[in-house]
Amino acid sequence: MIHGITQFKKLTKIKELMQRVIVSILVLAMVAESSGALVAWAADNEPAYEVWIIDQSNTTVDGGGTLYIYQGDTLAGKDAATAVPEVIDLGGTARDLCLEQTGTAPKRPHMLDFNAEQSHAIISFAATGHVLFMDTDTRTPISCIDAGEEAHAAVPSPDQTYVVVTNHDHLERINTDYANNAFTLDASAMLNLGEDCTTPNGSPCMDPELRPNNVLICSVVDSTNRFTFATLRGGGMFVVNSAATPMAIVAEYDKNTIHPNGCGAVETAGKIYVNSGGGTAANPLESDLYVFKLSDFSSSPNPPNTPAPGLIFSHDAQGFVDSHGMVLTKKDRFLWVGDRAANRMIVVDTVDDVVISEFSLVSAMSSDPAPDLMDISPSGNRVFVSLRGPNPLTGNAPSVNNAVGNTPGLGVIRLKQNGKMGVMQSIAAITHIVDGVERADPHAVRVRLK
Repeated sequence: MIHGITQFKKLTKIKELMQRVIVSILVLAMVAESSGALVAWAADNEPAYEVWIIDQSNTTVDGGGTLYIYQGDTLAGKDAATAVPEVIDLGGTARDLCLEQTGTAPKRPHMLDFNAEQSHAIISFAATGHVLFMDTDTRTPISCIDAGEEAHAAVPSPDQTYVVVTNHDHLERINTDYANNAFTLDASAMLNLGEDCTTPNGSPCMDPELRPNNVLICSVVDSTNRFTFATLRGGGMFVVNSAATPMAIVAEYDKNTIHPNGCGAVETAGKIYVNSGGGTAANPLESDLYVFKLSDFSSSPNPPNTPAPGLIFSHDAQGFVDSHGMVLTKKDRFLWVGDRAANRMIVVDTVDDVVISEFSLVSAMSSDPAPDLMDISPSGNRVFVSLRGPNPLTGNAPSVNNAVGNTPGLGVIRLKQNGKMGVMQSIAAITHIVDGVERADPHAVRVRLK
């Protein structure tokens, strides 16, 4: 009898255990289903948006280029490779407008940005000095301004009152009134940073030992609408009061402090991140990341190399490296720094300013993606990156081919671990065959809320 009771108790415990296992499995299934539903809900409830990307290869004998506009929902899944974009030839009505308003045709559409309200697109042409303003809803070119020798980048101030243009070794300012479609090059604001320039500390702006090549690369206007951080081809950097007339230097850095060819520059939590890269004959390979505290700058000029930058990483000793584009992940928790030579992404913790991980973008879809500029979806689940072509028109040193890629297009990277990692999910190919040769060379890319 006792044996029977013991056996009954054992069977009861086994039954209870099996019931618990079954309940656990059901709960896990419900959680998995709920997670899938949450992902689907997030995708369905993400604000409508577009991804704009520009192929800077010529579409006319004197320039042009091609703007591709993808609807965000067509890029959400793994089938983004089949997404059909709206295609706009910048050698068409945009070229006609530039000819009418400036007398010359625009060439090499290199950078793209939007004003804060995203009512206007701002496209700068690196082989000429043109800056084009477009209505983002109608896609209509509105104004074309010739800002000088070469408009490598045109960056709007957050308050929408002006645009800073990096024009060779000059900074230019375009005063902007988006509500009235009024855009005026302000000649009185121009700042010469070339051979005839002296810094507030009495040093030559351009000097073989300090800053050997002052062709301006990229810039960013800070959230106070006062300071523009402008990087230099030969190394060094200037921080400029871009709200002043004329614009004025407030901080100067030499080539040993800030290395050449920086193009990534982003702000978060009172800090500015600036990188350096390769792509020139004098400096084909480079990868560094610096950070500054915004509160250390004022309208009163600082001594040279002050405030000193914090160095987050230097990968120069690793060889085939070239950092270029950067993007902040959701809630600005992490900073992604793209390396177009090494085909990887470096992930930086923006609280502690340290590298926490890196991941490769090489996949079955592309053995050499050459990631360049990038932007993030409104939900923060995907990063969109321009992938360079086999014949890059800018930022490539032929001796090393740091910017050469074999799958020109728009890469879609899915974030993992809340942004600590990522994986190339799909590639929307962009092609431009001329005489049997692939000429497509995507570079500028931005996300626009509709």
